[in-house]
Amino acid sequence: MELYLDSADINEIKEVMKLGFITGLTTTPTFMHRHGITDVDGAIIELSNIVPVLQIEALGSNAEEIVAEAYRQEELGLDRKKTVYKIPISMEGVKACKILTDQGFLVNIHLVYTLQQAYMAMQAGATYVCPLVGRLQDQGHDALTLVSQCVEAVNFYGYNTKIMFSSVRYSEHVRNAINIGVHTITVPWKVMKQLTENNFTDVGTKQFEDHTRLMTMTVADAMSDNNPVVTTDTTISDCLIKMTAGGFGAVTIISHENEALGIFTDGDLRRLVENFGADAISKKTGELDLSKPHTIEASTLLFGAQEKFSSEKVDELVVTENGKVIGMLDIQDLL
Repeated sequence: MELYLDSADINEIKEVMKLGFITGLTTTPTFMHRHGITDVDGAIIELSNIVPVLQIEALGSNAEEIVAEAYRQEELGLDRKKTVYKIPISMEGVKACKILTDQGFLVNIHLVYTLQQAYMAMQAGATYVCPLVGRLQDQGHDALTLVSQCVEAVNFYGYNTKIMFSSVRYSEHVRNAINIGVHTITVPWKVMKQLTENNFTDVGTKQFEDHTRLMTMTVADAMSDNNPVVTTDTTISDCLIKMTAGGFGAVTIISHENEALGIFTDGDLRRLVENFGADAISKKTGELDLSKPHTIEASTLLFGAQEKFSSEKVDELVVTENGKVIGMLDIQDLL
């Protein structure tokens, strides 16, 4: 099934074409007006140099005017093999379609609302027949049945026509088009972006990324560049300043030889305040009865750190290298 972009936003079109597999672009005077384009011919030339196939409007009050407009646009420098001329369904429109296709032009008969209209376009040799699904559904019609009937007519009678599913409003329309078996679909970028999205995919991808990180990254890779340490002479007040300034929930208490003696956390602070009130902040870390901190070597994989967090039931691990403190790993660093 061919996939066209439905747009007139030049920057959007350039970005989407980088995907490399978009069949082409459908655009309308309404789209161009919406994006403030006043030089239509200039825009057509620019677009023809960006997209593989360009589908543009060829308007006229009768078949002769429509044919003349297609030739006029071609003279701008368009490639007949890469340009499709869109003509609204009418008796004059299908007459123009027959003339143009006999002369090697590609034609899209669009604004189709009934099977009879689609049949006339097929009989006239239209390259594409384009029912407007969204607009039909807005009016309460069974648009999907119409599209299905158009596809069946092409397949049954062997018309050399592609049914284009258009006026796409949401991603469900794309699923409908695939199920029906249309030959081509034109989709706005806001809908096309949704086609690869799914919450379960996001969850699964995140799990794969997290597990890969745990198995390939070391503690040194994941820990913060800051190393929140204090000595036994540091007051609790200074500990709080360091923790607050760095956004840490703990600091490591080290010896003069840079060996881990303990760890002071915001939980320790709450317990000190409960026991000593306002006097707690004047105490020094050397006065505290702190147990030996849980340490981990910087070269350890994050998987090992995860296991240690779980087995020791702690939220912080002091990171060491050859027995010397070089930083701290918080459980949040694993995420």
